[in-house]
Amino acid sequence: MTYWLLTDIEQAVRASWGADTCTPESRATWTPDNPARDQCGVTAMVLNDLLGGDLIRGKVHVDGKQTDFHWWNRLGMGVDIDLTREQFAPEEIVSGGTVVPRPAEIVRLREEYELLRERVLTKLGTPQQQEAVKEPVRA
Repeated sequence: MTYWLLTDIEQAVRASWGADTCTPESRATWTPDNPARDQCGVTAMVLNDLLGGDLIRGKVHVDGKQTDFHWWNRLGMGVDIDLTREQFAPEEIVSGGTVVPRPAEIVRLREEYELLRERVLTKLGTPQQQEAVKEPVRA
């Protein structure tokens, strides 16, 4: 079994983001100045593969009106990991946080998820280590 430090995982994830891993609707406006922008769904799924736990979905509001959803992870004992929280401008408020069951099959953002997952696993180690995590980890 392969073990990584959370700092190693975070560094690999952050180094793997690109316009090609964000939501397709946002590709034209994605910028390296805000690399976490629109990466939350695929990032939460990749972290869920590596760490297990729960997927959490909150709501994003601007001026009291819901504009989007935000995804992050919750590990045991209520420890939340949100590597994409800094994507939001001060007027974008994230509220709530509901556990959402992991889908049996990823349909939306499948290509982006698979690309991000492949990049992260490559950055974390050798191809032999990637084989150890071929199937998503379930908590």
